[in-house]
Amino acid sequence: MNRLALFDCDGTLVDSQASICQSMEEAFALHSLVPPERNAIRRIVGLSLVEAMRGLLPHADDAQHRALADDYKAAFFRLRSSGALADEPLFEGMVAALDDLAAAGWVFGVATGKSDRGLLRVLDEHGIRARFVTLQTADRHPSKPHPSMIETAIAEAGASPETTVMIGDTSYDMMMARAGNVRALGVAWGYHPPEELTAAGAHAIAQTVAALPAQMEAI
Repeated sequence: MNRLALFDCDGTLVDSQASICQSMEEAFALHSLVPPERNAIRRIVGLSLVEAMRGLLPHADDAQHRALADDYKAAFFRLRSSGALADEPLFEGMVAALDDLAAAGWVFGVATGKSDRGLLRVLDEHGIRARFVTLQTADRHPSKPHPSMIETAIAEAGASPETTVMIGDTSYDMMMARAGNVRALGVAWGYHPPEELTAAGAHAIAQTVAALPAQMEAI
């Protein structure tokens, strides 16, 4: 069985908070709504968009949640096309960490709340798409923490629950890992603090990107 390192994207591989916050603010403005505080927006990163809108605007109905989700996507790509959005950089040292993990025999996948289009754009921009043998997104799965993305990734990668580690920065990632019966590795450089990751089921926390390869062997 392959050993599968299954990465979240936003807050784990790339720092996308500025782009997400800006697009969310634009979507809320289109509905004449006061945008959420940026800390509140960072809290829902990782969820599928409709679930994120439910978290940010709990008293709205399903139709408005879905309309906001659609307008967020439209705002994101409009701002991206115009060059108005901030870059989504890889976290420093991530390429070296991936190199070390690959040398140790890990294969890679992604499980993210992004769309297919959004994920492929990020991976292509950084030239790392070919490194990943399985890509799971919100377009084809229920929102985290449902384990559907993990189950499909395992099947596509030729892995097993026992040989898979879910790597993420939010409690949703850790709960998804537990639901999928795989090991859960939290990262300290993302959008939820380490104590929340531990409370949500993380088996261990990688404090830095550079520490990731050694932590993967120890978990």
